[in-house]
Amino acid sequence: MTDAVNVQELRKSFGELEVLKGISLTAQQGDVVSVIGSSGSGKSTFLRCINLLEQPDSGSITVGGESVTFKGTPGSDYRIADRKQVERLRRRLGMVFQNFALWEHMSVLQNVIEAPVHVLGVKKAEAIEQAMELLARVGLAEKCDAYPAYLSGGQKQRAAIARALAMQPEVMLFDEPTSALDPELVSEVLQVIRALAEEGRTMILVTHEMRFARDVSSHIMYLHEGIVEESGTPDQVFNNPASDRCRAFVQSVQQ
Repeated sequence: MTDAVNVQELRKSFGELEVLKGISLTAQQGDVVSVIGSSGSGKSTFLRCINLLEQPDSGSITVGGESVTFKGTPGSDYRIADRKQVERLRRRLGMVFQNFALWEHMSVLQNVIEAPVHVLGVKKAEAIEQAMELLARVGLAEKCDAYPAYLSGGQKQRAAIARALAMQPEVMLFDEPTSALDPELVSEVLQVIRALAEEGRTMILVTHEMRFARDVSSHIMYLHEGIVEESGTPDQVFNNPASDRCRAFVQSVQQ
């Protein structure tokens, strides 16, 4: 079986600060991988590298059997070789950001149909039909004509999820999707993500929602200062971690 996502020995520095120190991850079709760890551990940078929003300094990234082509020498002039390949691979990856990243000058419906029409070449009528189905799935059909400024944080994030799904991605990437939400709005977003997991959708989720990660994940990866400190099933990572640091982290967030 071809891996949905395969990342090997990924490294990334910002100036003198090495944020990722050789991270590897494999997600097969239908896997839900949750990436956990303290603030500053490299979780979001790792996810952004997978989607090529950040360019790694070395390592390999493969999506659905297609490996990203790099050129140059790792650590110095290592860079993406083919921008068209990047555009192609990003169509296979749906990204949901912690700050929603909706286009404020567009209605919810316009946000959802923009990429399918202009990137995938879907006819507008068909895109609208598909968008309304997606908005119904995330509980926002009645808000299709509303603008982001008039939505709650939870509604904005659900609209962002619908927008990502509209591209029919093979893998969904979630970067702390509830971190910008008021506590009472978190559950409505997690409910949507849980439904996607139950559908068998492949997802890589950076999250601080530990109970949710334990419930929906097939695999947990704990990062600490840019390295994989612990990796395994939810039961292993949360109940019987080999790493003392992971054990302390889990205990601290579950108190």
